[in-house]
Amino acid sequence: MLEVPDPALVPHYGTGVMLFGLSAVVELVAEPFWVLAQAHLFVRLKVIAESLSIISKCCLTVILVVLYPHWGLLIFSVSQLLYTSLLVICYVIYFLNFLGSPEALRKSFPIYRVTDLLPHFVEDQAFLNWKQAKLTWSFFKQSFLKQILTEGERYVMTFLNVLSFGDQGVYDIVNNLGSLVARFIFLPIEESFYIFFARVLERGKDIKHQKQEDVVIAATVLESLLKLVLLIGMTITVFGYAYSQLALDIYGGSMLSSGSGPSLLRCYSLYVLLLAVNGVTECFTFASMSKEQVDRYNFVMLALSLTFLCISYYLTSWLGSMGFILANCFNMGLRIGHSVHYIYRYYRESFCRPLRGLLFSPLLILVYLISGILTGFSEAFLCCDKGWLSRLIHIAVGSVCIVATLITIVFTETKLVHFIRTQLLSRYTKKET
Repeated sequence: MLEVPDPALVPHYGTGVMLFGLSAVVELVAEPFWVLAQAHLFVRLKVIAESLSIISKCCLTVILVVLYPHWGLLIFSVSQLLYTSLLVICYVIYFLNFLGSPEALRKSFPIYRVTDLLPHFVEDQAFLNWKQAKLTWSFFKQSFLKQILTEGERYVMTFLNVLSFGDQGVYDIVNNLGSLVARFIFLPIEESFYIFFARVLERGKDIKHQKQEDVVIAATVLESLLKLVLLIGMTITVFGYAYSQLALDIYGGSMLSSGSGPSLLRCYSLYVLLLAVNGVTECFTFASMSKEQVDRYNFVMLALSLTFLCISYYLTSWLGSMGFILANCFNMGLRIGHSVHYIYRYYRESFCRPLRGLLFSPLLILVYLISGILTGFSEAFLCCDKGWLSRLIHIAVGSVCIVATLITIVFTETKLVHFIRTQLLSRYTKKET
């Protein structure tokens, strides 16, 4: 029913799709082990398993591209299958050795055998804990809707054919480049501190009925996280505008830097800022919501999902690939608004004000404004068809502006700097233990 690429241009398309589907099923086998590792903060296991799998996947991809380039899509699907298989193997081997070991007994680990992870009957207990089952169902519905909000443009792109394969290729390149920061910085922060907030705060309880020390710690961490990701996102937005064309020119040559690519990447820089704030606000919101609040939020997400899909379709029909990014920005803005409203209500009866992390000092705003103007003029006069010397001068201008911005951050955001140096890591580690 969907458009199929020309076999002469994209060979092994059907086999590639089947292998990607198989790799998704294989990866699900590792899910219980991944959840167990996350819940018990086995950070080293996660880092080693994912690093080994990704490195093996990249090495196989390079080898096959060099030796068998005519395999086309089959190269990437086979590499993805290797990645998921190694991920499962790493987790299974670790837990086979760990469960029942003296170390597990010393830590009073709640699971003794790998078979305990499988569904089974327990004497004198109901087969299902209905309270947990209902909470799980709520999160399942929420995850389904969140998937639409996160990847909805891909469904629109695939099923409605609003973009040609060429435009889809440019959009994917820009999306992959723009999301590097989100994948390597924001996503680990969101995953780690979701666990932190879930452990510090009691889900569904008013802050008046919780330990005030934990409430203050959570508010302090949330304020600092908001400030940190906002600074990273703002820096990317300001400097991304003037250096998008140069980045695409270095990455893919004039084919990418002369078309719609630079405009897409500039717009994506703004999306990264919204993505950064949304990740932290939502991780706190989901970690502290009760089951009833999660259910109510599911209806909000359903409305957001339908709105997002409609806006994606109409904006893309009007503006092309740019419409997808603008629709994502609109979607993120609404989600941030909901989470900020929830956080404000959560802490309104407390002296803590974690949302102050969203405020900048006037001096820092001025430095960002000056940096944006200077780098904008630098791009207009020096980039990107005037030779490498002009490009290097353009890079030097940006480097000076970034250094000035960092110095300003150190002197104006002293609370954040002090927190990172002296409290955040120690308190977080203490809470883990």
